[in-house]
Amino acid sequence: MSSKARRVREKAALKQEILNAARDLFVQDGYENVSMRRIAEKIDYSPTTVYLHFVDKADLLFHICEQTFAKLVAQGDKLVAQKIDPLTKLKMFGRAYIEFGLKHPDHYKLTFMVQHEPGELEERYETSMGHRAFELLRLCVEECILKGVFRRIDLSQTSQALWAGVHGITSLLIARPDFPWVEKDQTIDLLVDSLCDGFAQDESKPGAVKSARRSGNKKVSTNNSTTLNSTTQRL
Repeated sequence: MSSKARRVREKAALKQEILNAARDLFVQDGYENVSMRRIAEKIDYSPTTVYLHFVDKADLLFHICEQTFAKLVAQGDKLVAQKIDPLTKLKMFGRAYIEFGLKHPDHYKLTFMVQHEPGELEERYETSMGHRAFELLRLCVEECILKGVFRRIDLSQTSQALWAGVHGITSLLIARPDFPWVEKDQTIDLLVDSLCDGFAQDESKPGAVKSARRSGNKKVSTNNSTTLNSTTQRL
């Protein structure tokens, strides 16, 4: 390995170390209670070193959220490209979202459940991975509307309502793991089915489409040609 390649790799490794330290501290102590100096101390570097990689704390937060959403977008791209019934696809997307949050609870908590200053993420939202992730949900909803699976409803409002529903159960399962949940998988299926079936035409309601979990074993296409929809409203 050349010295230049080694420096690039070391720089990337240090940047990731800073991000990991910041994520841990933001989740543990709250975003507002953590300083750049505190992050530097955690990894035994000077604050100057942290500032060489990130402009400020808000920049750190943005990059942490980008990494989180990039993982979700990679999953979503494959799912949305599948040539399957649109209502089944939407349910699979909803369940994939929930399972993603449960698999990466610290990432999810920091992105959605830890308080941070208004405006710190909004300025870059239109070109962010978070925007792309929400657009994938909109694509699934739009397909249901265009193919007559859903009744005539507002695309943005419906997409936001569905996101609010799956986010709600994801947050509760992360924040209240000791609650006596009846049966987690069945509860998730019930919620996703109820949310999606509630917008469906009569002929597309329960009985016509299998739940997301029972359909989840189908092979996922790797065709990643999904075209993102037009800019949506801020969540």
